[in-house]
Amino acid sequence: MRADSWRSAFFVVFLRPNEKHRYVAIASRLLLALNGDGGAFWDAFFYFVTARLTWIPLYVVLLYAVWRRFGTRDLLWVVLFLGATVIADDQICNFFKHNVPKLRPTHTPGVESLVHTVRDYRGGLYGTVSAHAAISFSIALFTSVLFRRRWYAIAIFVWAALLAYSRIYLGVHYPMDILFGLLLGLSLAAVSVKLCLRRMRRTEEVSPGSSEKDAL
Repeated sequence: MRADSWRSAFFVVFLRPNEKHRYVAIASRLLLALNGDGGAFWDAFFYFVTARLTWIPLYVVLLYAVWRRFGTRDLLWVVLFLGATVIADDQICNFFKHNVPKLRPTHTPGVESLVHTVRDYRGGLYGTVSAHAAISFSIALFTSVLFRRRWYAIAIFVWAALLAYSRIYLGVHYPMDILFGLLLGLSLAAVSVKLCLRRMRRTEEVSPGSSEKDAL
């Protein structure tokens, strides 16, 4: 940002807000503390990270790993329950977006000119709950419970956190939007993976001759 932009950011964000705009002011403080111009490399990196199509190879690898570990029948249960969780994440976020609309930072008067954006990407008008955060943390919790490997759990949650932070770096979500998405994703995944494992165990009891494939 130019020097005059930084001065504007200080007066808009750090002056004592009145009650009506207190939430927006606090949210803006957190956003501007975390959002910033990291240079060409980080701009390109987080723009790549935030793109949904970027992670299709990862999802394919995860499904292959589930198949290797649990077999075809349980893979179908995982696809059903995890798929339903991802769809629920997306639709609940859309519900809040349309019924409890809150402007994204890139569309908020007094803030939009202060946030760092990349390639003029500003997202849709509203972004109450981050679907990126909800979906990524759902996938992280669901699969980490399935695989039960410490190294995997650490890696997949770092991935989820990185993906969630990319939304702040690009200036399209406030930190609280990410937190709401994180809580939504973890809550749905906690219920979904429990139901999925219960169904997998029942299926195995019906067919006791089938055995778990070797762990990765």
